[in-house]
Amino acid sequence: MIYKTGIKAISTFFFIGYLPLIPGTFASLAGLSLFLACGLSAPSYFISVFCLCLVGFLVCGKAENVFQRKDPPYIVIDEVSGMLLSLASVFFLKMGVMGLWLAFFLFRLLDTIKPYPANKIQHLHGSLGVMGDDLIAALYTNIILQLVFRFTS
Repeated sequence: MIYKTGIKAISTFFFIGYLPLIPGTFASLAGLSLFLACGLSAPSYFISVFCLCLVGFLVCGKAENVFQRKDPPYIVIDEVSGMLLSLASVFFLKMGVMGLWLAFFLFRLLDTIKPYPANKIQHLHGSLGVMGDDLIAALYTNIILQLVFRFTS
């Protein structure tokens, strides 16, 4: 019982995944908030991203078993991790607040449409299938942000 509750708490990012309608968007906002809580400190940011991704990979496969469903919408630690990873460009570009919102909207768009290979990876079972598509969306978000801010600055 405690095991299942712990898996649910972590995979739903402390129950954000149970919010109605758009839990992935709420989780992405939580990731943006966590980023801001790091105070733009690169070390605390990179440690947070690494730890959250590691925990996500350790928990998501177990959460699928607990929920008895492939990648249920309640599992949102992948969106939090992806959003945090999407913001890595902030440390390499002078983006400002508009850049943060652009990263948020790009990540949500790419996580929704799932461009190749995210659309293939999401069909894998276990943690790789849950986390992989979001991390690819985050990578694509970073590439787009790099292009936009390098060519418009």
